[in-house]
Amino acid sequence: MFAMKYYDAAGRAAYLAGFHAAQALISERTGRAVKTHRGVNSELHRLTKDDPRLDFELRAFLGRTYNLKAIADYETGPGSEVSPVLAADAIADGKQFVAKIVELIGIF
Repeated sequence: MFAMKYYDAAGRAAYLAGFHAAQALISERTGRAVKTHRGVNSELHRLTKDDPRLDFELRAFLGRTYNLKAIADYETGPGSEVSPVLAADAIADGKQFVAKIVELIGIF
């Protein structure tokens, strides 16, 4: 998506990858399914607040990138696009976030 210059979709996908990874961690640790952004973000913070393996920057990933999803899904008109820089940053941060969540779950 990024290579094809669909920056809105790329930013949205980066957010959703992190969102689904966080849902997996929550499910593994609690046995519950949390479905909303607010619920996932809150529960992720609660579960990882004392875990030094997930630093502040990674813990803030969902909150920081939710705006990209909102732009892609709901915004219209001038200035309502995700820039290439924001999309690239979200992709890079999303890769780190998902990798860290996989580590925390202990999948591999």
